[in-house]
Amino acid sequence: MTYKTVEIIMESEKQPLLCEYSSDKTDAINTETNSVIHTTCSQNVIINTDESVPKTKVYTRRWYVMVIFCLFAMSQGGSWSIYGPISATTEDAFGWSDSDIALLTAWGPIAYLITTFPFAWLIETKGIRVASLTATFLTLMGALARCITTDPAYVTWTSNIGQLLNGLAGPIAFGAPPVLSALWFPANERTTATALNTVLNSVGSALTFTLGPHLVPFRGSCHVNDTTGNISSNFYGSITNNCTNQTRMISERHDISRYMLYDLCFIVIAFLLMLVYYPKKPDLPPTVSASVARLDFRSGIKDLIRNVKFWLICLTFGVSQGVFSSWQGVLDVNLKPHNISQNEAGWLGFYSLIAGCFASLVFAKFSDVFARHMRLFLLFLYICASGCFVWFIFLVEGVIQSSTIMLYTSIIMGTMFLTSTMPLFFEMACEAAYPVPEGTTNLVLTLSSNIGGLIFLVIQMIPNIGTNWASWCMLGGIVSCIPVLALLKERYNRLDVDDTEKIVEQ
Repeated sequence: MTYKTVEIIMESEKQPLLCEYSSDKTDAINTETNSVIHTTCSQNVIINTDESVPKTKVYTRRWYVMVIFCLFAMSQGGSWSIYGPISATTEDAFGWSDSDIALLTAWGPIAYLITTFPFAWLIETKGIRVASLTATFLTLMGALARCITTDPAYVTWTSNIGQLLNGLAGPIAFGAPPVLSALWFPANERTTATALNTVLNSVGSALTFTLGPHLVPFRGSCHVNDTTGNISSNFYGSITNNCTNQTRMISERHDISRYMLYDLCFIVIAFLLMLVYYPKKPDLPPTVSASVARLDFRSGIKDLIRNVKFWLICLTFGVSQGVFSSWQGVLDVNLKPHNISQNEAGWLGFYSLIAGCFASLVFAKFSDVFARHMRLFLLFLYICASGCFVWFIFLVEGVIQSSTIMLYTSIIMGTMFLTSTMPLFFEMACEAAYPVPEGTTNLVLTLSSNIGGLIFLVIQMIPNIGTNWASWCMLGGIVSCIPVLALLKERYNRLDVDDTEKIVEQ
């Protein structure tokens, strides 16, 4: 099979990056192959193709590569949200406040600002293997730092350092799934693959909502005879006592230390598996678009700056997803004034994220089947999420009579709808920005959400500001994006290239 000559010419110095679709076509002769080249313009990307296409191949081992990445994404996501679900226990054990918990969560978006562009450069120059190994190593070092001590005199420092190191790996865990999908998966599986890689990061967070309160339970205050000083171990290995506040805090610190050690062991396994086998890319590309050379890092950044549609997508994603993810990361803190316990908040977070993961896969598959309709899917999901969170806020504010079933249903369904939008946003951004590399596109996209989340968490760290405003802010971020999605015009530049594709299935 002869290879297709594909040239991508960006005339950004002459015209704006975004251009309207045109039916004008010009033909030219390829002097090397003596074949006619049909030139079309879509969003100022000129694609020259002759009648032959490059050989493509879909490898079965793409699923193994995805599993390895998912293990890393789970560990990074779980480590980022590890303190939120056990905030009541850590505040009691170490004397922390809600502001301290918010700061620990805030290190994720803070660190994201630091490493977004270095990782985007690393992906384009060294490949996904080097970038992923670097990110997994940072996550490992962060987990190790958290295991150093539970002494209240030092644990604040080690915990913050650990969260900072974990946050530095965020751009790969959160922003690299579309890169992996483009490298290994065919066009009709790409959104589903992105969803699988993305939701596993959420699964890591979901597990902390159940494992955290279970392994690190809040023991409450004890007011019994101080002469009883014995400490015993229960079935799970936790130190239990009913004597003094001091021994209660010792028990809590022991539970926290054990929990951090379990987290470290999981990350070590993920790192070793990635080190053993995690190739840079397949021998043959899975799609025609994957075989086309992307713009270099500097040119890609320049084109993104001029791409108005990309920034509309970026704004919508950043405002809604950034605020929502940070609101959910400190869910226990936000729901505590409404008499919702740490354990109940943990189960709410767990069920919500798990439902979101399943819904993400369903809507991603629909998007693969019904291509070129991502905006309609997003608009539907945002309207549904807005309705659910209005219901949730009315319940916790007492506007309508609350019940456990209604509370769970409202927040689980709202999270399910909103979480389902992430892989759709990732793929739509790639389509709008193509031929800018997927790594650069999505790391900038996810940077916007981390900026939004950081602003939310900084406000929450203001002394005595309370938490009543948080849910309203989260709802406002979601609702404000609906008009933008309703008016947004879609562009599918990458799918236009893949329409010429012939895949050899293995």
